[in-house]
Amino acid sequence: MEKLTFYALSAPEKLDRIGAYLSERLIRDVSRHRYGYVCIAMEALDQLLMACHCQSINLFVESFLKMVAKLLESEKPNLQILGTNSFVKFANIEEDTPSYHRSYDFFVSRFSEMCHSSHDDLDIRTKIRMSGIKGLQGVVRKTVNDELQANIWDPQHMDKIVPSLLFNLQNVEETESRSPSPLQAAEKEKESPTELAERCLRELLGRAAYGNIKNAIKPVLIHLDNHSLWEPKIFATCCFRIIMYSIQPQHSHLVIQQLLGHLDANSKSAATVRAGIVEVLSEAAVIAASGSVGPTVLEVFNTLLRQLRLSIDYALTGSYDCAAGVSTKIIKEHEERMFQEAVIKTIGSFASTLPTYQQSEVMVFIMNKVPLPSSQHSIEDGKAGENRNRLTQIMLLKSLLQVSVGFQCSNMLTALPSAFLDRLLSAALMEDAEIRLFVLEILISFIDRHGNRQKFSTISTISDISVLKLKVDKCSRQDTVFMKKHGQQLYRHIYLICKEENNVQAHYEALFSLLMLISIELANEEVVVDLIRLVLAVQEIAQINEDNLTAYNRCALFALGAAYLNLISQLTTVPTFCQHIHEVIQMRQKEAPYLLPEDVFVEKPTLSKSLDRLGPEVFFWQSKISEVLGGSGYNSDRLSTPYIPQLTDEDRLSKRKSIGETISLQVEVESRNSPEREQRAPAEEITYETLKKAIVDSVAVEEQERERRRQVVEKFQKAPFEEIAAHCGARATLLQSKLNQIFEITIRPPPSPSGTITAAYGQPQNHSIPVYEMKFPDLCVY
Repeated sequence: MEKLTFYALSAPEKLDRIGAYLSERLIRDVSRHRYGYVCIAMEALDQLLMACHCQSINLFVESFLKMVAKLLESEKPNLQILGTNSFVKFANIEEDTPSYHRSYDFFVSRFSEMCHSSHDDLDIRTKIRMSGIKGLQGVVRKTVNDELQANIWDPQHMDKIVPSLLFNLQNVEETESRSPSPLQAAEKEKESPTELAERCLRELLGRAAYGNIKNAIKPVLIHLDNHSLWEPKIFATCCFRIIMYSIQPQHSHLVIQQLLGHLDANSKSAATVRAGIVEVLSEAAVIAASGSVGPTVLEVFNTLLRQLRLSIDYALTGSYDCAAGVSTKIIKEHEERMFQEAVIKTIGSFASTLPTYQQSEVMVFIMNKVPLPSSQHSIEDGKAGENRNRLTQIMLLKSLLQVSVGFQCSNMLTALPSAFLDRLLSAALMEDAEIRLFVLEILISFIDRHGNRQKFSTISTISDISVLKLKVDKCSRQDTVFMKKHGQQLYRHIYLICKEENNVQAHYEALFSLLMLISIELANEEVVVDLIRLVLAVQEIAQINEDNLTAYNRCALFALGAAYLNLISQLTTVPTFCQHIHEVIQMRQKEAPYLLPEDVFVEKPTLSKSLDRLGPEVFFWQSKISEVLGGSGYNSDRLSTPYIPQLTDEDRLSKRKSIGETISLQVEVESRNSPEREQRAPAEEITYETLKKAIVDSVAVEEQERERRRQVVEKFQKAPFEEIAAHCGARATLLQSKLNQIFEITIRPPPSPSGTITAAYGQPQNHSIPVYEMKFPDLCVY
C-alpha cells in the first residue's frame, strides 16, 4: 500500500488508471461474493483518496464513486455500510477544483431508501438507517457550498432528504417505549438514528440561504400532512422548534409565511388539524421573536382573522360546505371552539413580538374588523346573522384583549388613535353583557401601565390604602392632553354601562378597576373632580331608579360608589374629605350594610327591598364633598355641578334605548332636586308618536346645523383672503347700520302735542344728550 501510494503521488497522471483497475477488480469480486477482496480494494481506494490532493483527482473520483454505487446496490447490509463509510470519508475532503459533470442523484435516492430500512433484525435496521443518514449528511456537505455542483436544494432532492430525516426523528417514541435491557442501556451511550437525524437536519437548515428556505420547509409540511402528525401536534412542534433554532434569524419570517400559507390551504381540513398548525405557528412566533412577522405585518393578522371568521361559519353551519351535516355538528362545534382559542393565543404570540407602534396598528386593524351598529355594511340581518355577528364580535374582542395584555406605552395619545377609541367605546354600548365586559377589560389593560390591576380585583372599603402598595407616577403632559381630549367620552360610557340591567359582579369589578386605574395613571386635579362627579351621578342612578333596575343592580352601584370614594379620598389626602366618606361608610355599616361591597359582592348577597326609604345620612352628598374639597384648592364650582352625559350619534346608533333615557334625563334636569317634584303634573302626555316625532325632528335639525357648519368651515379654509375680507366687511357694515338705527331710536325725543317733530325731511330735532357723551354697556359697543 505504501508503494502504491508513493507511486500515485509521484505520477499523479496514473491515478485514473489505478482507479479504473481497482474498480474493475471490486466489481468482479462483488459479483463472485469474494467480500474479503472487496474490503481490501475499498481500503486501498480510501487511502489513495486521502493521500492524493492533486488536480487530476477528478477522474479517479469517478472510478471511486462507481465502486461506492456498486456497494450500495448490493443487498448485503455490510457492503452497504462499507460503501457509505467510504463515501462519508470522501465527502469530508475539500477538493481544489470543482467537477461540472458529477451527479449525486443516485446517492440521494439510495441513502434516502436506507433511511427507511425495514430489516427484520433491529440492530441491522438501526445500522442501515444510521448509514443512510450519514450518507445524506455527506451528500449535503459535498454539494451545499459549491454552486457549480449539483444543486441539492432542488425540490427533487429535498423531497427525498427531508422526509427521510423526519422519518427517523419520528421513530423516537417507538424505540424509547420499550424497556431497555442492561445491554441496551450500555449501547444507549452511542448515538441513535434520532439524534443523528436531528443533527443532520440542523446542519442542512443552518446552511440554507434565503432562496432555499421554501424548498426545505415544503417537504416538512407535506410529511406532517401525509402522516397525520398535526393532531397530537407534539412531533410537529418539535420539528418546527428544530427548524426555527437552526435557520438564520433573518429568514424566520419565511417559515412563518410558509405555515400561514399551509393554514390557508388546509382551511377545510378538520379543526384539530388546523388547531395543530396554529399552535405550531404560535411556538414558532415566540422563538423567532422580532423576526417572526417580517415586512407584511398586517397580512399575518389578516390570515389569522380570516381563519377565525371561517371557523365561526363552520361552527354555525356544522359543515365545511353549504350543506349542513347535522350528525357531526356537536363534535365540530367543540373542535372549532378549541381552534378559535388557539388562533386567539397565536394572535397574542405574534403581537407580543412587535414594537409598540406596530402593536397599535394591529389593534386598529383588528378593531376595524369588528362588526358594529355604527358601521352598517358589516352587520348581517336575521337570526343566523345576529349569531354570526355576536360570535365574530366576541372572538375579535378576545383577540384584541390578547394583544392589549402585552401592550406597554407611555404615550396614550399616540397609542390609541381617536378612530380606534371611538369604535372600541361604541362596542361598550352593546346590549350583550359579555361584549361589554371584554371592552372594559381591554380599556383596563391599556391604562394599567404599572401592574396595579390585580390590586383592585376585589371591591372593598379598606381603611388604609398603603397595604395595596400601589405604584403611582406623576401624570405626564401627554396623559393630561389625552384626558382632555377623550375624558368626557370615557366618563359617558362608564355612566351608560352602569345603567345596564344585565350587569353582573364581573362588570362592577371591572368598572371599579377602570375608575381606580384612571385615578392613578391618568389623573390630575381636574380629572379627579370629574371622576367624583361621575360616581355621584352613578349613585343618583341607583337612588332615583328611573331605569327600573333590580335591587342587586342598585345595591351594587351604591357599593361601587362607596368603594371608589373610600380609596380616592385616601389618595387625595384631604382629611375633611376622608372624614365625610368614613362617616357615611360607618353609617351604612350600622343601618344599611347592603350598600357596601362586603355584603353585595359575595356569593349570596344580602339585599334590601326598601331602598326607596333610606335616610339621607347613608348617601354621599355633592354639596358636602364640594365644600370640603373646595377648601383644599379643588374647583368647587365644577364639583357642585351635577354630572350629565351628553347625547351623541354613537348612542343613537347603538342597539339600545339610550335615546329615550338621555332625553328624559335632560327634561328632568331642573326638577331632580326639587322638593315639589312629586306634586308637579306632567306638562303634556308623552306618547310613542310624540317621542318618534321629537327624535326625527331633532335628527333633521342637527343634520342641517352640521351641514351649515361644514360649509362655513370649508369656506374659511378654501376661499381667497379678499373674498373673506369682503364678506366680513359687509357684515360689519350691516351691523353698523343696525346700531345706527338703535342709536336713533334711543336718542329721539318724545313726540310733541302738535305732532310736528322734524324741522326738515329726515332731520330730527335733537334736544337730548349727544351720542358721544352717552354711556353704553360694553356689550353694545362695536
